[in-house]
Formats: sequence, C-alpha cells, structure tokens
Amino acid sequence: MTRTVSVIIYLLAVVVLTASVWAYSARQSVSALVPRGQSDLALASDRLVSGISSYRLQTVSLASDLRLQSPATPSLELAAILRRGADLSGALDFILLDTDRQPLASAFNSSVRGWRNEPMVDHALSGTLGMHLMYSSDFGRRTFLIAAPIFDPDGPVTRVLVTLVDLERIEADFRGDNPAVFVTDQTGVIYFSNRSELVLRNSRLEPGPPEAQGFLDYTSNTFSGTEIWTILASRYLPRRAIHVVQDLPVIGMRAEALVDVAPALATAWLQAAVVGFAFLLFGAVFFLVTRQRHMLAVANEALESEVQARTRELSDANIALRAEVNERIEAETALKKAQRDLIQAEKLSALGKMSAGISHELNQPLMAIQSFAENGAQFLARGDAKKATGNLTRISNLAARMARIIKNFRAFARQEKDTVTRVDLIAAVEAAVDLAEARLNSQQVKLSMDLPDNPLWVQGGEVRLQQVVLNLISNAIDAMSVSPVREIAVSARPGSPVCLMVRDTGAGISEPDKVFEPFYSTKSIGEAEGVGLGLSISYGLVQSFGGNIRGANAPEGGAVFTVELQRWIEEEAA
Repeated sequence: MTRTVSVIIYLLAVVVLTASVWAYSARQSVSALVPRGQSDLALASDRLVSGISSYRLQTVSLASDLRLQSPATPSLELAAILRRGADLSGALDFILLDTDRQPLASAFNSSVRGWRNEPMVDHALSGTLGMHLMYSSDFGRRTFLIAAPIFDPDGPVTRVLVTLVDLERIEADFRGDNPAVFVTDQTGVIYFSNRSELVLRNSRLEPGPPEAQGFLDYTSNTFSGTEIWTILASRYLPRRAIHVVQDLPVIGMRAEALVDVAPALATAWLQAAVVGFAFLLFGAVFFLVTRQRHMLAVANEALESEVQARTRELSDANIALRAEVNERIEAETALKKAQRDLIQAEKLSALGKMSAGISHELNQPLMAIQSFAENGAQFLARGDAKKATGNLTRISNLAARMARIIKNFRAFARQEKDTVTRVDLIAAVEAAVDLAEARLNSQQVKLSMDLPDNPLWVQGGEVRLQQVVLNLISNAIDAMSVSPVREIAVSARPGSPVCLMVRDTGAGISEPDKVFEPFYSTKSIGEAEGVGLGLSISYGLVQSFGGNIRGANAPEGGAVFTVELQRWIEEEAA
C-alpha cells in the first residue's frame, strides 16, 4: 500500500513538472517568434513600399512633362504620351484631369468614375501627392492610385495626373512567402496579401467598401503579452498565429503578419514530453532497481562463483596451451635442424659421388708434380737453370689448381648460416662446375656455358646456391646416362629477376608437376644413388632466397630447369 501511494504521488509530481516545463517553454518560444515576425514583416513592407515608390517617382516625372501642362497639346497627343508612360512603367493606366476633376486624356480610355469626391484629388489640387486604394471595375483588378499635381509655369496647379498601379502584379512576387502578410486600408479591407484567400476580406469586423467580400473569421486572445489569432480561413493559413502590425505612412496603409506558433508550441510539447519521459523513465528505473537489488545480489554471488570456476578452467587451458606452444617450438627447431642436416647430407652425398673424380683430379697433378720435381733436380744437377725454372713454374700451376679444387671442396662441404646476402651468380656457377668437372669428364659429358663477363649479383647464400647448381648439373648427368648425345648447356641472363637455365639432352621429364616433390625420382633401382630429395632440397633453397625454380621439357628434347633469383639492389638491402 505504501509503495502504491508513493507511485501515485510521484506521477502527480511528474504531471505538474511537465505542465510547468510546457508553460515556460511555450512562453519563451512564442516571445522569441515576435522579433522574427516583426523582422519578416519589415522586409516584406520594404519590398512593397519600394515597388509602389517607383511608380510615385514615375508619376512625378511624367507630371513634369511640359506637354501635359500646355492647354494647346491635342488630346490624341496627350493620350499617346500617357500610353507611352504606361508601357514603360507597367502601370494599368495614366489619367489626366483638369481642375474641375474632369478627364482630359487617358492612356487606355478607362472610365474611372467618382473623381469629384476623391480625397486624393483634393491633395493633388492643393499641391501634394494623393494616394488611394480601390478595386478597378474597368480592369477587374485591385489598384493603388497616385494623384500628382501638374503646376502651371506661373505657379498654381492646373491639372492632376492620376496613376493606376496594378497591385496584383506587385503581389505576384510575394505569393507563397512566409509568414502570411496582408496590407489593409483605413477601413481594414485587405487589398494586398501573399495569401489569395485573404484578399478583399475585412479584417476589422467593421463595415467596409462595396468590393469587400466578407469578414476574416478569427478570434483574438493574449498569451504571455502577445496577441494570438485563432484563424478558421484556409489550410494555407496557420491555425494559431502571432499577429504583428506595422504602419506604412509612406503609402497610407497598414501591414500585418501572421506568424505560425505551431513550431513553437511543438517545441514546447517536445521539451515537456522529454522532461516527463525522463522523469518517468527515472522513476521506473529506480522502482525496478530497488525491486531487483536483492535478486541482483544473489545473481552476483552465483556469477562470481561461476567466474572463479571459469577462471580456473582458463588458467588450466592457458598452461596446457603454453606447453603445446613449447612443444611446437621444439618441433619447429628439430625440423629446421633436420632440414639443415638433410641439406648437408645431400651435399655430402654429392661429394661422395664426386670423390672418385676428385681423387683422380688430385692424383694427376700430384704425379705430374713428382715427375716435374725429379726432372728439375736433374736439370739443376746439369746446370740447366732455364729448364729447371720451367719445371718449377709447372709445379706451381699444378699446386694452384689443386688448391682451387680443395678450396671449392671445403667450401661446399661446410654448413652455411640461413641468411641472404649478396652472391655473384657467375662465381657460384663456376665453382659448381669445378666440383663437377671430374664427373663430367668421367661420363664424357660436354658442358657449354653462356655467361656474362661481369658479375651478376643476386640475393642468396654462396654455398647453398652452389649446391643448387651442382644438384642441377648432377641430375642432368644422371638423366643422360643412356643418351647417345650428352651435352649440358648452362646460361644466365640479367634482369628482374635474374635467370639461370640448365638444359640437358636426356629423356626429359615424364611428370613436370611432380619433379620437385620429396622422394620423387625417375631413376631405376640400382641405376644411381639417391632417394629423390635433390630437387626438393634445391626447390626449398631457392624459395628461401625469395626466388623460384621450375622444370620443363625442352622443345628440341631433353629437360630444362630455370632458376629465378632476386636481383641484389643496394637500396633495398639497406
């Protein structure tokens, strides 16, 4: 019961607060509309006055024409002068009256009657401008009349020039503007408006001229010191509007504006609704919070227990994950070591294949050195120093050749770090050829090389690149074991990338797509040593350099292997 009473009191407080916010916001919004409405009305009034004032200037200017002043000017000429003025100014008509208020001439022969009782003609005859609003039955339009005096050269007023201004022509430029603006004469009849439904209505609820077409249906009241009209006239007029008034003494009229208060009231309603909704939402949230606090406390305890259990599970899973990561790191390390060992084993296997040839290559120079040394000793004993010197020179050349073979052998046999550096491709090819020379000779294979004279610097490893070239040459020798023609062509060309081609005259490749797969081999059992890892290792080495290797069958027969290597650029290396 106490909770129900509290809710009712809170709702009543929210209603009172919402009503107060609406009243305050409505007063502020309506008060803010008044200056804006006055400003809009002033702008519209200035435009109207400016438009009519231009006709005043044209009337005064035409009235100063000496031909209109002279009694000797024929009526036809007077009518032509007035017609030309009407054509230039856009006026409905120009009418020339004498001092007895009788028409002397007209631009378009209009028969406007009632000049004798027009106060504007009285003003003109007294020497000042006269103005009047009326509905012209001749033209069927609302007009603004301007009467200007025409003075005799001696001083008195002898004639009056009346201008009929087409108000509806000026009104066309105002049609549809906001706010709704209308202009009345002294009797309250609306002769000018940007809303057609207001035209010729009487806005003062007083008797007006015959052309008046009824009264404007509205009621007036005051809100926060501001006059508010409630209008039942047209859907194009605001239902409720601020009534703003401005006198126009220059043209003898009064301008009025109707500023729609619907946006201001909508703003007030919106602000009141936001405040009311905010307090209702606050009350609802507060009620729900107080009601569910205990439930949340119980749920919080259960959640904490579940979080602790989940945390323990995540900790256990994290420990297991770390162990798995360590195992994977160890496996990766072992795999890299196995790869290095496999590469080294492949190199040693290649060296084993070449060991007999290398022994032969070393044995021949050693026997020659022994022979040249014995002959040199005999030449020295005979005193023939020239021949002894020649033998010593041959011994030095043979020793250099042996040193070069042993140097290439030792460099090829060592393990190299897995780094990419600048390597001369030409030097790597020549070193590999030196290592394979003995096997080339033993298998009676002809080797031709088409290499540039200058170094070709590529990204790679010196020993690993030699191994790739040596593997390609060795595979080419094996592929030509039963071929009648045994020729290997090694060529290189610069570019981006740098390309190295090794072509043989063997039987070709039966399955080019599988040639780089591990343990893939086309050799028969017992035909040659190896388990099919040479090309697979070469493929991995070239990939580690950032390059590519591919094998294909040459059109003229045999196989051709192409190695693509990245060109070494100093800027990229830096």
